[in-house]
Amino acid sequence: MPTLHWIGKEKVINHHLDVPFKVLEHSYGFDNGTQTRTETQSGNKIIHGDNLEALKALLPEYEGQIKCIYIDPPYNTGEEKWIYNDNVNDPKLIKWLGDVVGKEADDLTRHDKWLCMIYPRLQLLNKLLHPQGSIWISIDDNEQSSLKLVCDEVFGRGQFVAANVWQKRYSRENREAIGDVHEYIYVYAKDQKFFKENRNLIPGNEKQLKVYRNPNNDPKGRWRPIPMTAQAGHATSEQFYPIETPTGAIHYPPQGRCWGIAEKTYKELLSQGRIYFGLDGSSQPNIIRYLSEVEGFVPWTWWNHEEVGHTDEAKKEIYNILSKSVDFDTPKPLRLIERILRIATSRDDLILDSFAGSGTTAQAVFNLNQEDNGNRKVILVEMLEYAEGITAERLRRTISGYEYDGSKKDVLFSKKLNFNTIKKGGELARDIDLLKESNKANYDKFSVKIEEGEIILYGESKKKVVVEGTGGSFDFYELGQPLFGEDGNLNESVGLPKIRNYVWYTETKTSLKEGKHVDNAHFLGNHVDTSYYFYYESEAITTLDHSFLASIKTKAEQYVIYADNCLLTKEFMVKHHIIFKKIPRDITRF
Repeated sequence: MPTLHWIGKEKVINHHLDVPFKVLEHSYGFDNGTQTRTETQSGNKIIHGDNLEALKALLPEYEGQIKCIYIDPPYNTGEEKWIYNDNVNDPKLIKWLGDVVGKEADDLTRHDKWLCMIYPRLQLLNKLLHPQGSIWISIDDNEQSSLKLVCDEVFGRGQFVAANVWQKRYSRENREAIGDVHEYIYVYAKDQKFFKENRNLIPGNEKQLKVYRNPNNDPKGRWRPIPMTAQAGHATSEQFYPIETPTGAIHYPPQGRCWGIAEKTYKELLSQGRIYFGLDGSSQPNIIRYLSEVEGFVPWTWWNHEEVGHTDEAKKEIYNILSKSVDFDTPKPLRLIERILRIATSRDDLILDSFAGSGTTAQAVFNLNQEDNGNRKVILVEMLEYAEGITAERLRRTISGYEYDGSKKDVLFSKKLNFNTIKKGGELARDIDLLKESNKANYDKFSVKIEEGEIILYGESKKKVVVEGTGGSFDFYELGQPLFGEDGNLNESVGLPKIRNYVWYTETKTSLKEGKHVDNAHFLGNHVDTSYYFYYESEAITTLDHSFLASIKTKAEQYVIYADNCLLTKEFMVKHHIIFKKIPRDITRF
């Protein structure tokens, strides 16, 4: 398989292993409009801090748990002012630190820097991804070719699903040699086969549903005819038979084709009134498929702006929620992220966005939960200072509701364009002018447009738009101190509760629930008939001996005990099912 090489690659391949594990410090909770000092336990999180360190901090609790990851990393256009600041101890990379990554002509290493930035983040995201999960990555032509090769290396070339093309503009772009109106959304799955078999269908749009009609007033509603023939390459003898229409006409499959269903199935459908022979009852048979039976449509890679929105729509959404003083150069519309979530998630899934920006992903998750009564959880990571004032504020307003100055648009007149209406153009114009005059007290402005063969007069007026809140909760965190110091010892300043929780999770993959118990103070808990103890004192050396064993009150099949030293013999520990783990040597590092 072709691989990509760049300056610094050998230094970042394993850099994710060297990133220090930092604890998350809870700042506040937000519960249905009320800010709280305690954690909401909702599972929805916004983390302020470097996303490489934040992803590492998520590993103990979320490794292999994220069902859908969406990221919108810097596109490396030279205009974004992003900075390579990863702490990689290598002279080639140290000289990059703190400098804004420049344009192509000014910075010959800009692509190397971008690859050094994205590679370890993709490796950590791969660790967080659920065995049945998928990752969706927005990118443009600056780095899309490099991204594809790097993702092939990290996720596996066989796990590539699609490169979706998003039409981000609805108007022409004339500044370049060829106008740039699209971006990509690359999709990889942990298990490509599973994803193909289990991804969701998407709702049909108006154009797709127009083909479903009801010319015969069928009580079952709208339907469409599906051709009954198929290629004859793998046909059986049961797929070749004559069909007589209600008018007596006889039809056979055309040369090289067969009937798509066996004769027995055809007769069953015929008895159910599910075969259509055309208006005159003599045409080649078609199977009737009712709109009510259509669960949705298979997604395809062309995502036009009519279906999933465009950048102007995304900016208006931000303005409506946060005001026009908030400006993002490359926002993503809600409909775009909602499309991803509709395809990739179910009602109880966990979603992660580690380049959160304005928080569109969180709003899309809460909107979708409101729509289908789901219980999806979302984790956002944003390193810049606006994480609180913009990212979190957007989610607060999504939860509580907001209002903005909008407009109302009504159709006041419409008429099909044909030869006669064009011939009477002067009369048509007078009718439109009269309608404008009679409605000028009700509307601020009028517009005349030709759409799908019709001339339409619109009236628009300003109005206050009130958006009801979705309800819900989230917690805001800051990245705290490393759990381990540079010397490898535990950093006691993070607090014993966070150390205990970390050790418990490394053993059980569950969160520690501290509560009352009858055991000694070092007891962590019992999991799958194994009792865990973290015998640690900040001011003393701890020793696992018979005296400590005498303080144990919980009976279990096995005991895992952390301490500084151990005076028990190996034979004794084997006999009594005791496992000793030395602090800090035997504490698992993520």
